[in-house]
This record gives sequence, C-alpha cells and structure tokens, in this order.
Amino acid sequence: MRREPTVSRNYAEVLAALAGEAKDLEGWGEHMSDVAGVCASDPTLSRFLDSPRVTVAQKSKIIGDAFAKKLPPKLVRFLQAVVMHRRQHLLGEISVEYNALIDEMTGRVHAQVQVAREADAERKAQIAKQLGRITGKEVVPHFVVQPRIVGGVVVKIGETVMDGSVARRLASLRLKMLGSAAR
Repeated sequence: MRREPTVSRNYAEVLAALAGEAKDLEGWGEHMSDVAGVCASDPTLSRFLDSPRVTVAQKSKIIGDAFAKKLPPKLVRFLQAVVMHRRQHLLGEISVEYNALIDEMTGRVHAQVQVAREADAERKAQIAKQLGRITGKEVVPHFVVQPRIVGGVVVKIGETVMDGSVARRLASLRLKMLGSAAR
C-alpha cells in the first residue's frame, strides 16, 4: 500500500472536527479503527471497495446501508465522502492519523514498557502513573514481557529510552568492576 500521509492527515483532521462537534473523539476513533480493521481483514470487502466495476454511487449506497444503524450519521457520510473521492485505500492510514491527532490534542503519549515477567493490574497502574508524573502527560503503556531484562523495566516513549532494568545495572556493575581491576 502506498503511503499518503498528508492526504490521510487531512482526512483525519476533518474527522476530528466532526467528532469534536459530536463531542465523542474517543468513540469516533474506535469506530474508525473498527471500520479500517474490517476493511483490512476482509478481502471481499477490499475487492468490492477497490473494484472499478462497482460505481462510486453503488459503493456509497452499500456503505450507507451497512453502517446507518451502527455509526453516527456524520461518520457514515464521512466514509461515503472518502469513497466518493476514491480514497478508500487510505481508511487504515486515516484511522492511524486520527488516533495520533487525538493523542496530540489530549496530551496523551504511548509508551512501550518492557518487563521481565507479566505484571499484575496494580503494578501496571503504578507504572503508568509514574510515567505520567515523569512526562507530565497521560501515558498509555503497552506492556511487553522480555525475560532477558531480568527485572525492573525498560520504557520507550518516542525516541527516549529509560532503562531501569536489572540487566543494565549488572552490565554497569561489571564494567565498573573490570575497570577497577585493570588499575
């Protein structure tokens, strides 16, 4: 799939404005993610949307009929507009851009958090709260179990890495011990 971030971002901004009017930024994001997920996972639907044999009007009608009772009317019209402008191949990217835009608007960041063993809900909440204090933003942690870190956590937010792992501490201690032994 070719990438058109500017076009996708423009559609995402329009979608955010519509969702803002509806006062449901998060809900519309979930709806858009669901629609993009269905389009990506259903080859029949993808072929239908991409088919030059099916007119834009037919595609628009099918989308309207399929989503009329499941999605807000303005969101259905948005999807129809995307199809009318022959941008249906961008639905996944529009969804990604929309969610990134909402994260920016709400001051939310995503963090990859590596732990040695699966953390319980209380520990996950503590980590998220501590990261929120450090960053000054709402942090959405995405936990990954990495036994090689032995203990502690390794957090990556954007390009910033905070390594509080036992493995790093042991490596640092090893270097110090080897450095003092060489003297």
